[in-house]
Amino acid sequence: MHVGIGLPISDPATLLTWARRAEDGPFTTLGLLDRLVYDNPEPLTALAVLAGATERIRVQTEVLLAPLRDTALLAKQTATLDRMSGGRLVLGLGIGGRQDDHQAAGVDLRTRGRRLDEQMPLLRRLWAGEPYGDGVGPIGPAPARPGGPEVLFGGFKPVALERVARWGDGFLAAAPPSWAGDLFETVRGQWKEHGREGAPRLVAQANVALGPAQVVEDARAAMHAYYTFTGMPDRMISGMLTTPAAVRDALTAYAGLGADEVMLYCYGSDPDQVDRLAHIL
Repeated sequence: MHVGIGLPISDPATLLTWARRAEDGPFTTLGLLDRLVYDNPEPLTALAVLAGATERIRVQTEVLLAPLRDTALLAKQTATLDRMSGGRLVLGLGIGGRQDDHQAAGVDLRTRGRRLDEQMPLLRRLWAGEPYGDGVGPIGPAPARPGGPEVLFGGFKPVALERVARWGDGFLAAAPPSWAGDLFETVRGQWKEHGREGAPRLVAQANVALGPAQVVEDARAAMHAYYTFTGMPDRMISGMLTTPAAVRDALTAYAGLGADEVMLYCYGSDPDQVDRLAHIL
């Protein structure tokens, strides 16, 4: 089972340090979340910089809010990043749930799921080199990976899980092992029902903070601010893994569920966490 690192968003200037340390360690992927109305770096731009500063490690959106973006431009941006990184882009996609993000982007929150379902066939066609349509030709460049970058869908509702079988390559479960097992089984079942060959790639995500008390408090404060809109940020924070033993136990549990990779998401800004997590592995 592979292990990746989810990057903090509080100080974009430090992300190169995180990326280079992760590249030198046992980690397979760098992940970055997406918001519009928030003090975070734009993920495709930031990941492009990190891809240019590394050679091996994959770069992953966790998750990119596709309904906020123009589909043709998104196809071009992601194909460019995939091509220039040598096929290292993993495109985690979701719909988001913040009204302010959608208002700023000029799209209707109520139709975000429908919009993503409309975007996916166009993205797949454009990545395959087919014309846009209605007298408009193809939109390049061709991605490094035939058919486009690997696509993971995040979410919890049945319609979100079914997108994996209809349009995706795998599933991103931002859930503890106690929830992830049922989600994985649902995704596997729908994959078979849709006649897909092979198996979906299953990626789990766990929130972690390793280090002195100040590191843990920094992570908790950042996570609290991010999830305040839910009305239950304390509940989200309660699941954060803050000891080596807790991280090891979670990795063992995800492996038992058949996860292909676990993303250890760090909200705290201290890059020494990369080395502490590497020591656990």
